[in-house]
Amino acid sequence: MNHLKTLHSRVDSRAATVGIIGLGHVGLPLVLRFCQEGFNVVGFDIDDAKVASLNKGESYIQDVPSESLAGFVGIKFSATADFNKLSNMDVIIICVPTPLTNKKDPDLRYIISTTEEIAKRLRAGQLISLESSTYPGNTEEELLPRFESKGLKVGKDFFLVYSPERVDPGNKQFKIKNIPKIVGGVTPNCLSIGKAVYEKVVEKVVTVSSPKVAEMAKLLENIYRSVNIALVNELKVLCDRMDINIWEVIEAASTKPFGFVPFYPGPGLGGHCIPVDPFYLSWKAREYNIPTRFIELAGEINTSMPHWVIDKVIDALNERGKTLKGSKILILGVTYKKDVADMRESPALKLIELLSERDAIVTYNDPYIRSMPKLRKYDFRMDSQELTSELLKSVDAVIIAADHGCYDFDFIVSNANLVIDTRNAIKNPMDGKVIKA
Repeated sequence: MNHLKTLHSRVDSRAATVGIIGLGHVGLPLVLRFCQEGFNVVGFDIDDAKVASLNKGESYIQDVPSESLAGFVGIKFSATADFNKLSNMDVIIICVPTPLTNKKDPDLRYIISTTEEIAKRLRAGQLISLESSTYPGNTEEELLPRFESKGLKVGKDFFLVYSPERVDPGNKQFKIKNIPKIVGGVTPNCLSIGKAVYEKVVEKVVTVSSPKVAEMAKLLENIYRSVNIALVNELKVLCDRMDINIWEVIEAASTKPFGFVPFYPGPGLGGHCIPVDPFYLSWKAREYNIPTRFIELAGEINTSMPHWVIDKVIDALNERGKTLKGSKILILGVTYKKDVADMRESPALKLIELLSERDAIVTYNDPYIRSMPKLRKYDFRMDSQELTSELLKSVDAVIIAADHGCYDFDFIVSNANLVIDTRNAIKNPMDGKVIKA
């Protein structure tokens, strides 16, 4: 039997069933996109609460409106925690988390456990695509041997590709459909069917010679951003010492029509990719005895930013005759960037941790996060406080950690005693109560 030809036929006719493992910020938008193109989709997740919610047509991801998903539930889409159903899938896409350990090494447990679940049920004629961020070589070093141990031959009996996700939560302009999709196959047949699948849901597929190239391309995209953000963060500290407005400097430099792309400083890095992905490459580079000094230095600078913000808070309070210990601090915005309901690796969480360690009394407001969920590294058990003039007047300092568009910063400044602005939310602070950090 020609498994490649059969699978191509099923994909082209949209008769193929697509299984997506991991129904978070990457997997769930992909579910919706395949449904929109007429495919039957099964979503797999180990979180029973997520499964139940999705089967009722209720989305917990901002970029996937419930009303968009609900029309496909029970018709084109269902969610399950039963991984035995993987054997019925024609296409399996892995979208599980790839965090770091406490030592900044890759934590591959979710990829490995998912791979082993697939391998138990792997059958001829299936395509597996890994979308999770990882180091160059992971697809062929970790996934491929586990699949081939079942006696099937890659490129003939089953097909394996790496196609990195490029999701940008909250982006109004670029969604899955119009973001070019990189695909690298283990064999030419793998690449052929991988390209065919993704061409059904994205406008442009970019094929590369191997999964390693695709894996490295993903890391380069995020290392590029990490290094440049570290550069402006370092310049922010220098400009602060020199009494120069870094934001004005960036605005002026941005008028150059070539050779310059603006990046902006902040209280630290957030999101799943930029704070995490560079360390996957630096870890792998040690295997080749190659130091990745730019990556590691950028990581050091970016992870130091929350500490620098805390120092600015301490200095500002001292000038007002107060100590951080016992002071009431309000964090505005606990998501990792403005106007998204995504707390992954948010620098605001580190700020809360550092403030709490110094015995400050911390509260927060965020219209996107009503109650702080338990996360891998943090469990604060806090609820968002209503942003009233009474609350602002009652705290010793307000830290703007995410400049959500719904915030009325004139109202905030007029009622607060002290504002630490880490996002340049207050463009022209005329009042001495606003400190840039």
